[in-house]
Amino acid sequence: MSFFYSLGMRVFLFIEKAFRNSKLFVLIFEIMLSVEKSFLNSYFKNIYPSNDFISFLRRSKILNNYLFHPFCFLIVFSIFLLISTTDLSFELKVTLFLAFISFIVGVLCLPMCFFKDKSQNQFIKIDYNDFYSIGFVCILSGVLSFFICTITMGGLPIFNPSLRYKLIPIFTMPISLLIPGVGLVASSYLQRFKDNKLTLSQVRFRFLALSFIASFFLFTLGYRTHLCAVMLMMLIMGYYGRIISILEVIIVLIVGFFFLSGFGYLRAIEENSANNLGLFESLRFRANFTLNVLNLINSVSGNFGITHGKLMLSAIPGSSGLSTRMIIGKLIAWRGTVSITPTIIGPMLLDFGRLGVVLGMCLIGFILGLGYKIMRISKDFSYIFVYSLLLTYAIICIETGLMEINVLGYFLLGFLFYMANIIYNKKIKIGECING
Repeated sequence: MSFFYSLGMRVFLFIEKAFRNSKLFVLIFEIMLSVEKSFLNSYFKNIYPSNDFISFLRRSKILNNYLFHPFCFLIVFSIFLLISTTDLSFELKVTLFLAFISFIVGVLCLPMCFFKDKSQNQFIKIDYNDFYSIGFVCILSGVLSFFICTITMGGLPIFNPSLRYKLIPIFTMPISLLIPGVGLVASSYLQRFKDNKLTLSQVRFRFLALSFIASFFLFTLGYRTHLCAVMLMMLIMGYYGRIISILEVIIVLIVGFFFLSGFGYLRAIEENSANNLGLFESLRFRANFTLNVLNLINSVSGNFGITHGKLMLSAIPGSSGLSTRMIIGKLIAWRGTVSITPTIIGPMLLDFGRLGVVLGMCLIGFILGLGYKIMRISKDFSYIFVYSLLLTYAIICIETGLMEINVLGYFLLGFLFYMANIIYNKKIKIGECING
């Protein structure tokens, strides 16, 4: 495994150095440093409220430590259910109850079996320069993919929404690398801040700059979900990296909610699917549609499902002529041209029924619960990034469903990363026993 990691890092370092030495990057870097210097010396920075502003928020143990606990997934899921006016069947209510209970067991009970003695645990250390190189290449790939898509479409979907239907999946997939890319680079800045190589003002500005860069490219392509992922991931990282205040987190969440809701509403108007509906009515309409889909899925799936893993395998590019969401559309509406959002438990139901929901939600809860525990114990930049990325996509998938190959890949890599730490700790303890 170390051989493949070393080989991969050589490739990433080569690409990074090749681009960093180019005149284009030198110019961009000089401009960014100039903007950063101007911002740090600006009048705006001097009048901005300090961290002691509304200090009572900092005295709240829950707000200060548990705002993004894995249980926030259940809170968001519950809010999503409450928004809808759809009459859920009794069978679906039972399924949702089992999903919630399984997730709680995964978060609370299973991680208790690992890293019991917090003072003696040791975790795998990753060089922040490695994270920076990988993130740099991911961002570069996403930006190149953006320009390729723009050329092939002949414009930008933000100005002409109909162009979204001209997007070619093989060209658009690398764009999603912007999200982990900015997260990886930002996590390296967190470690530099921890090592006193960057000031608080510098790391805050760079978080803001990275968020703006990724959001700009995603916004112009009309990607609301990806845009939400960037904002939420960077917010969670900043919160646990202790570089943003609780008040800022609350403000960004509120502003982000209204912005993304408005963005979705305007896109719905352009597509003639929100006529005579207000902003919040359009949200309710979307929630109603998704839960109606879930009602239908639950009615045909039973206890053991009907596709038995084929739906998950369809997420692999080239494995099927239809996307996963279109397969779901065909199963419940007999049309293979409709892209469906089935909630996070929808694919689990179709593949393996209620049994799949119990096991799947328990596994997701275990990954998030274990990741949260490791992050809180280690306080390491790499574990902050991994947890932030996984929690972000878990929350987003509440509506969209866990079906994209890249998101499944993130959860798989996160799970393997955490398992590697468990094995690493056991080896250390065995070695200590032998030497002792």
